Amino acid sequence: MPAARLPGAGPDLRASGLRLAYDSRLVVDGLDLVVPPGRITAIVGANACGKSTLLRALARLMSPLSGTVQLDGHALHSMPSRELAQRLGILPQSPVAPEGLTVVDLVSRGRSPHQTWWRQWSRADEEAVRQALAATGMTDLAGRPVDELSGGQRQRAWIAMAVAQGTEVLLLDEPTTYLDLAHQIDVLDLVTDLNRSKQRTVVMVLHDLNQACRYADHVVAMKSGRIAAEGAPGEVITVKTVEEVFDLNCQITTDPVSNTPLVIPMGRHHGTPPLETAALAAD
Repeated sequence: MPAARLPGAGPDLRASGLRLAYDSRLVVDGLDLVVPPGRITAIVGANACGKSTLLRALARLMSPLSGTVQLDGHALHSMPSRELAQRLGILPQSPVAPEGLTVVDLVSRGRSPHQTWWRQWSRADEEAVRQALAATGMTDLAGRPVDELSGGQRQRAWIAMAVAQGTEVLLLDEPTTYLDLAHQIDVLDLVTDLNRSKQRTVVMVLHDLNQACRYADHVVAMKSGRIAAEGAPGEVITVKTVEEVFDLNCQITTDPVSNTPLVIPMGRHHGTPPLETAALAAD
């Protein structure tokens, strides 16, 4: 029998010996991961390293070749779908809402896992939607069609739906993709607020290392379907790890705002004098 959860303890989400593939192409190979409960975890790595594939497996959107994903000692694939949806939510990359669907209708869909044929829409559902709209700053836009919103507003609407779902675990696949810098920060601040106010466990795939360092308590760096390093941002984001995982030369200093690692990429032309300067030096 799975071990009983301690009162007040966060969800225990973990993967053991996980192997994932698309057809015959192995993407994740023998991966072990324990997600810190009640914290924000960022998964980083180069393109095609298996980040999003891992997240899909954590959400039971794909079946492993071998190994397991467990939530509080229960294998995800043995849990009833409704129970899992009440405890774990995922926001995929670039979700698309049906044409004409309003924000409040989209957010209300987050309550679907709590509906049954004998328990229909309730005051509790209404309150959950209201609070989700308020928490994401979407109350004034509740009646607007989702497809008429800006990119940042649209992402907030989808996050509001995930908030209304009321899960202990929230999985976000590149939540800042296609957003300008101001909206990226807006979304990440919102995710942080949700984590701090509700102690929700958050796992998100990010491309920006500096944003991962600023917003995550725990960073998982992946390479070729395996975990190359994991831990606090200051332990993981080092010159050595960035070079190994991204094949990128860099310098790392301290972010003056967050006191976390700040990665400064070094391109081929950085540190090399301009052609005019080089020619004068040669003369």
